[in-house]
Amino acid sequence: MNKELIIRSGHDAVDFALLKDGKLIELHKEEEKNSDFLVGDIFIAKIRKPVAGLNAAFVNVGFEKDAFLHYQDLGPGLASYLKFIKLVSAGKLKDFSLKNFQFEKEIEKDGAISDILSANQSILVQVVKEPISTKGPRISSELSFAGRFLVLVPFSDRVSISQKIEEKEEKDRLKKLVQAVKPKGFGVIVRTVAEGKKTEELEKDLQNLLNRWTAMCKKLPTAHHPSKVLGELNKASSILRDVFNDTFTGIHIDDEELYQQTKDYLAEIAPTKQNIVKLYQSKDTPIFEKYHIERQIKTSFGRTVSMSKGAYLIIEHTEALHVIDVNSGNRSNKANNQEDTALEVNMIAAAEIARQLRLRDMGGIIVIDFIDMQNPDNRQVLFNFLRDEMNDDKAKHKILPPSKFGLVQITRQRVRPEVNIETREENPNNLMSDVDAPIQIIDKITFALEKIIKDHKKVKLNVHPFVAAFLKKGFPSLRSKWFLEHKKWVKIIPRDAYTYLEYHFFDNQGNEIKE
Repeated sequence: MNKELIIRSGHDAVDFALLKDGKLIELHKEEEKNSDFLVGDIFIAKIRKPVAGLNAAFVNVGFEKDAFLHYQDLGPGLASYLKFIKLVSAGKLKDFSLKNFQFEKEIEKDGAISDILSANQSILVQVVKEPISTKGPRISSELSFAGRFLVLVPFSDRVSISQKIEEKEEKDRLKKLVQAVKPKGFGVIVRTVAEGKKTEELEKDLQNLLNRWTAMCKKLPTAHHPSKVLGELNKASSILRDVFNDTFTGIHIDDEELYQQTKDYLAEIAPTKQNIVKLYQSKDTPIFEKYHIERQIKTSFGRTVSMSKGAYLIIEHTEALHVIDVNSGNRSNKANNQEDTALEVNMIAAAEIARQLRLRDMGGIIVIDFIDMQNPDNRQVLFNFLRDEMNDDKAKHKILPPSKFGLVQITRQRVRPEVNIETREENPNNLMSDVDAPIQIIDKITFALEKIIKDHKKVKLNVHPFVAAFLKKGFPSLRSKWFLEHKKWVKIIPRDAYTYLEYHFFDNQGNEIKE
């Protein structure tokens, strides 16, 4: 398995594409105007007003809409936090290590926010959910500092290990190691990538996090309220921190400054892998064209998503949830019965759905209508496969087993606005309407050909002259590839009267072949 990160820099945004074996699985965009409220940013803020009915408070963090702070997001150490902020902001406490700090009693789990917070009170908060639509950021006063291997949690003593680390011996080793090196007053969460790492690597990561905590605390005495006191890493670094591992084979960047920043960050977290960072310098082909990302975006973000062997998904979004319908494309295959066909299509769909959830960063409730399967064993196979495909998904999620009717329900955490790219384009024949992106026409023709060619000795394809020229160009051309795959030659006939996206198949007698 190869993983590559492709970074494209524009004048007002930076795009990040994560590829797995050449297939696009994640797409991120960092826009300058949205860089002030990223997940992980920490603000010194002012309570606007507690609302007893919601058991929450609206907080002024400097955004046009107040941030939302629920009682459950205050954290048990809030009283200690408030005392610490007051002392540090007044210049009365200059030791930020917490080793001599007198901790306060933890707040009650089911208390009332109006008993703890009041209007105009200063508080340290962290963005846990970026502004989405008309809503302001969702925040927490239980701060955490994420590193490569560890997450540092001030005003806590708890050490917890990632549940994805399964071996008990390794869990015990990591827990003992972290307990021995962590300072008093700080909790630590051990991330999955820490598995098998040496003591010095974890100690270095911990020290980097403590340095960030200290740097933030030094800003408090002179900070305006509200203002950002600690920003997240730049997008490239945060992506590398969260997803980078030894399977990465390349990081390609078309901007020299970003290239150097990324190389420097990689030198800190994985010095032996610096050589995989490459500066893309071609002036002829844009970097997203070079790695076939533009094509994948056009074919992945529409309402209809084509899959292999003619199957496809229909993805609909309502106010409350996402609905995904799985379709076989009415194809026939060599499967023994309908149940086998349903299982095969459902497995293809499960892999694509797991990719789509990450690619679009879909959150909330997702309902998937798989093709009905009567055999409960097949439903279990599908459930296990979908769960395995979503193992690499960093967002918190829960999957319920398929119902008798083939429905699967998923809840998936959403902390950023969903990635939504318009793939339909202006219709050149009617400027008042739009059509699917022309690049998708080749995929549609290919899928249709797979279904019909086995039942006909000769096939003629009538298309617009531009499409005909594209199918014939190069060596090997797409028509040549069809011949190698199906052992039949497809005659391509250009038709001036056709619209750009129109095509029809005919047999040797001139009768149209319906898909």
